[in-house]
Parts: sequence; structure tokens; C-alpha cells
Amino acid sequence: MQYQGVLTKMQTEIGSPIQYYLVFESDFIHINQLLNKKINIAFVGYQCLACGENKKIFRQGYCYDDFYNQPQVGDWVMRPELSTAHLGVEDRDLEFEKKAQLQPHIVYLANSSNVKVGVTRKSQVPTRWIDQGAHEAIEIVEVPNRYLAGITEVALKEQVADKTNWRTMLKNEIVDEDLVAFKDKMKGFIPDEVKEYFIENGKETKLDFPVLRYPDKLKSLNLEKTPEYSGILKGIKGQYLIFEDNTVFNVRNNEGYVVRLTIN
Repeated sequence: MQYQGVLTKMQTEIGSPIQYYLVFESDFIHINQLLNKKINIAFVGYQCLACGENKKIFRQGYCYDDFYNQPQVGDWVMRPELSTAHLGVEDRDLEFEKKAQLQPHIVYLANSSNVKVGVTRKSQVPTRWIDQGAHEAIEIVEVPNRYLAGITEVALKEQVADKTNWRTMLKNEIVDEDLVAFKDKMKGFIPDEVKEYFIENGKETKLDFPVLRYPDKLKSLNLEKTPEYSGILKGIKGQYLIFEDNTVFNVRNNEGYVVRLTIN
């Protein structure tokens, strides 16, 4: 079977294990069904997720120009504390920013390679944790806008990491943590204006990924350096495909790339 389309991050569905789907314009691929099958990935070109043109992808699926003018990749996305829609102040497109920022957000702890703090829209729970490859997570606060989530994350980053070690995550070199106790330790560091939003009786969420064999060393597939690759799929974790020869492919990092997939 052969498919061709523009890569966007894999869609997921909670389950045991988590179900993964790759959605192209005219095809819908259930990736779990490809485990133990040989997949050929061929790089065809680019298609910017904004303008749709065959222009080299700069970051996050966008060409250089669109990365610096599209509202969905403003600085407030990566740094929620920079959100200003609650003040009525525009960054790139105030209406877009109001819809994205003025909705319930969750500050959470997730354990993927180590315990880290993060922010996501409430509607993205547990998708955000799945995308990070977290095997366990817990909510700390639920706030009404992105700014409050951002200043909470900034405060907690002084106590706990805010980055995932993707190599440790993919090798599954993980340690289970008592996230309830971890969360309670964080309570005293939450900014005063957010303390009322602390979630008192939250429970851990456990996540189960479809991986038949974890790699012991990693080779990251770069489509520009290796425009064609074939391998037997052994697992899916986070937004990575894991192959038998220890090659790993980050689908999300290749958004906007047009690929041809051949399944044997």
C-alpha cells in the first residue's frame, strides 16, 4: 500500500495502548496496525501549513515568512506568560489570541524522562501528555486563561524541570514517581493569584504506549539528509516512530514535509 501527503502531528486516542493515526488530505492511516511491518518513507517536498506553497519549512510546519506572521506561532505559544489577550492587547491577531488564550488551561506535572512542569489548554488533556511521551501525569491547577497558567509554570520551573530528555523517554529509561506527593510539594510555590485554582484531590493518569521493543541507542531520521528510509516499525511513543534498527522519526518535527509512505 502506498500513501502520499503532508505530515502533521499524529492524532491520538486514549486507550491501552494509545491509538495513533496519521491523517493526510485523502487518507487516514491507523499507525498501530503497522507494527512489525516494513515502512518506506520517501521525502517528496514541502507544503507550508499556512500558505500551502512548496517553500522550505523553517519551524513547526511553516515557511520562514509564515512562522513570523501567523498568530498560532506567536511567542506566547511557547512562553504562555507572554499572553496578553486577557488585557485586550494584540500580538498578531487579537481575535485568534482571545479564542486560544481566554479558555481554561491546566498546569501539570508529567513524567516522561523526568518529572517536568508544563501548560496546556484543558481541551488538550491528555493529548498533550501523550505527545510528550509521558507515562504518568497529574494536573496541578486549572485556571481561566493562558497568562495565569504561564506565570504558574514560570514559578514552578525554579523547582522542577520544564524539558523532556527525548533520548531517555524513547529508551524508556524511566522511574515511576509519586506525582501526588510531588504536586503537594509544589503547592507552596504557586503564585498568590493562582492559589485558589489548586486542584486538591487530583489523581495520576497512567499512559500506555504501543511499543514492542524500545531502542538501546538512537539514530534520528533527518529527511533532508536521508530522503528515503526503510525500516520495520517496532513502536510509537510521543510523536516518534521507533524502528527495529534503532532509527527514530519525530513526526511532529517534520510537519509540512510531503512524504510518500509505502507499507510492505
